[in-house]
Amino acid sequence: MAAEGAWRAARGRRRRRREEAEAEGDAVLRRLREARNDLLSSGFWAASAGAVRAPLGGTEPPARCVCYGLGRFSSCPAARSQLAFLLLLLEELAVPPGRCSVFDPAFSAQEAAALAQLGLRLLPDNEEGKHGIEGSATLFYMVHCGKALYNNLLWRNWSAGALSKMVIIGNSFKGIEERLLSRILERDYSYIAKVLKGTEEVAFPAHPRYSDTFNDTSVHWFPLQKLKELSPEVWDFVEEPTYEECEIIRKEDRADQRGLAAAES
Repeated sequence: MAAEGAWRAARGRRRRRREEAEAEGDAVLRRLREARNDLLSSGFWAASAGAVRAPLGGTEPPARCVCYGLGRFSSCPAARSQLAFLLLLLEELAVPPGRCSVFDPAFSAQEAAALAQLGLRLLPDNEEGKHGIEGSATLFYMVHCGKALYNNLLWRNWSAGALSKMVIIGNSFKGIEERLLSRILERDYSYIAKVLKGTEEVAFPAHPRYSDTFNDTSVHWFPLQKLKELSPEVWDFVEEPTYEECEIIRKEDRADQRGLAAAES
């Protein structure tokens, strides 16, 4: 009898935990819907639509999307607004959620489950931004990511043919150029430096409600004709980037954390 009672109690605890997790997941999705409604009612989405549509006049429409660095959207309002904007963006560009891959090493299990419910695809590994488009026109959504992530992405797709099929929504490349000394930009982020003259950029509009959420955010694309006008030497050096100090989470960083957690348990 005692064993049966303990089994029933354990089953009850598991059921309560499952119910609590489902309730928390529902709350995350509800807050996400509210963030979407706020983007629409505030006018920010409508004001941003021009920037979003700007590349479509001269490049192939994206067939898929890759999103890096959303952050903890279950608890962070800015991250939640960025995710809501991404979902509106997919609708605008007619990219099915199942064609959008998402990665952030900070995602919790609850957030991963919420993304799956939305139909988005979770990337299994930390690519460090080194995602090849493999011939498919691709939108990269990378709001407030580290400079190394953009640099790695450009390196992985370093050809006029590949870059001309890409659109990047993220930190302004012009802003990066203005804030960094040229020798540091060329030494540490050489692919950003080399592509600047082949880049078209349109900034997101300023809005008091989203001044922190989307500050310094631009849409970037790379017209084939502009890329062909770059010096041939630009395409010769394709060494994989390395960083003495890196502001992104690397594969080995997560491996070290898992090893430390295992040692402590």
